[in-house]
Amino acid sequence: MSEEILINVTPPETRVAVVENGVVQEIMIERSNRCGLVGSIYRGRVCRVLPGMQAAFVDIGLERAAFLHASDIVTAEGEPRSEHINELVHEGEMIVVQVVKDPLGTKGARLTTSVSIASRYLVFMPSLTNTGVSQKIEGEDERKRLREIIQRYVDENAVSGGFIARTAAETVSDSALCRDMSFLVKLWRNIKERCEADVEVGPVHDDLPLPLRALRDLVTPEVERVRIDSRATLERARTFGAKYIPEVVERIEYYDGERPLFDLYGVEDEIQKALHRKVQLKSGGHLVIDQTEAMTTIDVNTGAFVGHRNLEETIFKTNLEAAQAICRQLRLRNLGGIIIIDFIDMTDEEHKRQVLRALEKCLAKDHAKTHISEVSSLGLVEMTRKRTRESLEHVLCEPCSCCGGRGSMKTAESSCYEIFREIMRESRQFEVETLMVLASQEVIDRLLDEESAHLAELEEFIGRPIRLQAEALYTQEQYDVVLI
Repeated sequence: MSEEILINVTPPETRVAVVENGVVQEIMIERSNRCGLVGSIYRGRVCRVLPGMQAAFVDIGLERAAFLHASDIVTAEGEPRSEHINELVHEGEMIVVQVVKDPLGTKGARLTTSVSIASRYLVFMPSLTNTGVSQKIEGEDERKRLREIIQRYVDENAVSGGFIARTAAETVSDSALCRDMSFLVKLWRNIKERCEADVEVGPVHDDLPLPLRALRDLVTPEVERVRIDSRATLERARTFGAKYIPEVVERIEYYDGERPLFDLYGVEDEIQKALHRKVQLKSGGHLVIDQTEAMTTIDVNTGAFVGHRNLEETIFKTNLEAAQAICRQLRLRNLGGIIIIDFIDMTDEEHKRQVLRALEKCLAKDHAKTHISEVSSLGLVEMTRKRTRESLEHVLCEPCSCCGGRGSMKTAESSCYEIFREIMRESRQFEVETLMVLASQEVIDRLLDEESAHLAELEEFIGRPIRLQAEALYTQEQYDVVLI
């Protein structure tokens, strides 16, 4: 499998695209006025403790207070852990916290006191003492080797804290791992010194910018090249790579073509498609994806696909194709939280198992942690995907000013009937000579056409003239009845 990473940089915005076999699989966007906060470490002040929620709100210097749950608070080593938030923190207390989820919509950032610092090969966790290895490293001999290297370094240097070997650490030399551990320990000491020196609320350590995070987290042996269209970012990437990921430097190249980098690979088109509800499948079927506050729902439909043998075969093939498309859309749109998939109902149990296996196999490539349940009695597949940053739609879009994000509007007919009722109320309450209706052009047109007979009857009934005036800035739902 060939894989490329594309980095497009402009002064206000940086975008990263992961392309596998010529198909865009993942898109990340970071804007200079709204950088991602995940991984950043802050000194914060507890501003409110909520015993009923077993949580606290912490002021870390952002627009909204951040959220800290009791389960995300670690105590000093050796101390018994309390589940009661009142025994863990109190109002006014200064604490060191790390952002684990960016602010999403109206929700503030999610925090933890279990700080972790990532490098290319390892994650250092000062509050832990154990050694871990990524589950994606399957070879038992390699897992044992990594544990021994980490434990030897910890013992020889009397390190207070624990390390977790990332997937990228597989087959990496002892010296490279030791350099990584040394760097992380020094960085943590520097962060601790800043935390002890500072007395105010605010950041003490920011995670890397998006281009360097992409190099650290996304570059695997399968990545053939990293293409960057900014010379300044290219130099930073090469300097960072030479220091921390020397084997990657030769794969970093500058793109200076006349055609924009994202246009060349069709990334711009994929971004536009990822904002639509409907996703077409090659077979003729389609997905309908609806993102809500509580969860994301995905409906699978056969559409124009009718198959060649029987209905069950048609359903099975559509569901198999949909499983692959769904996994790609989850990564592409960065959908997280609870996800409900409504596959087309299957009667064959083996078909159900194969569709679930296909879903699990495709999700294995996903960098975000996922969990899938079995097919429910209603034929639904429930799954979760770890959400750390805003979805593509939330980054690029805002709720519609006309419908307020509902996705639908009242018809002109409904607005006309509401206007009739409002006229009746106003005429009974006030003594006026004339009533004027201000509404959108569509509503006025309907009042003068289809509803003209009803308007005439109403005018005769209330005994007062009704004037109409179209307002260009009114939506189809907006209207005013003015008393003259």
